[in-house]
Amino acid sequence: MRAETKNRRSMPAKWSMIMDNIRIDLKKNKMVYLMALPVILYYLVFQYGPMGGLLIAFKEYRPGRGILGSAWADFYGLGNFIDFFTSYDCGRLIWNTIRISVVSIVVGVPLPIILALTLNEVKSERFKKTVQTITYLPHFISVVVISGIIVDLVGTEGLITAILQKFGYTGGNLLNVKEYFTAIFVGSNIWQNIGFQAIIYIAALASVPSDVYEAARIDGANRWKQMLHVSLPGIAPTITIMLIMRMGNIMSVGWEKIILLYNPGIYETADVISTYVYRLGIEGSRVSYTAAIGMFNSLINFGMLLIANKIGKKINGSGLW
Repeated sequence: MRAETKNRRSMPAKWSMIMDNIRIDLKKNKMVYLMALPVILYYLVFQYGPMGGLLIAFKEYRPGRGILGSAWADFYGLGNFIDFFTSYDCGRLIWNTIRISVVSIVVGVPLPIILALTLNEVKSERFKKTVQTITYLPHFISVVVISGIIVDLVGTEGLITAILQKFGYTGGNLLNVKEYFTAIFVGSNIWQNIGFQAIIYIAALASVPSDVYEAARIDGANRWKQMLHVSLPGIAPTITIMLIMRMGNIMSVGWEKIILLYNPGIYETADVISTYVYRLGIEGSRVSYTAAIGMFNSLINFGMLLIANKIGKKINGSGLW
């Protein structure tokens, strides 16, 4: 009893000490907090504020009645979720989303690392900068323009289609063949982002101490072994963080490009959750139903982020937090 009473009396003193430390820190770093204030306000107003609208997912939203005035969905507000999970499209959408994301991660994560490690071994600075410039320029091209280029390249008379016809392909537009969509989408994403992502790993490689390479050379390590045992471990924390961030978006596929590329004939393999939400929510005005789907999508992403972060910290001690 005496110990509990003592702890209760010490609580106000602890809070007082914490508040004093906060006031001292605010006074000491006043300009830093003022610089951060616009960023904090942006996230509060445009990121956290709209989260109150998630209530729509549990209601039968009617614009004339507003969010609070609309009736609750069936099954204690879970009717929209149940409708999606029992729908014909649910399994197909989830499978397409996961398939495209996993292929993008399996193929798209190693390639920028390989490019960065390769450029790190190049002695000619002029050649290295030229390759970097050529590879990261597509990242700054608009998605609409990129999609237009892809449509032209894989069209009936496109360059890629003509090359494939030399090897026996007898079809027309590649975007009309459902089996090819994943390869086209993932391949174009890699072409667009490989150079920009490689810059992150090149910057990480620059922070590896040169004396570590020198010690490896003294021990008899050739260039290949230096890459495997010095360069790659040196950027392992960066690789882990980038992979965690990719896993946190595993259910979020680039829907803008998919909408610009796909057509009803290849919905079976090209339609993903985000495009389905766009079609039914914006074009079909099923706001509550698609809000529920979007909320489910975000929860899966959040869960994967937590799992990937925990695994990353256990493997090499690196994580987002």
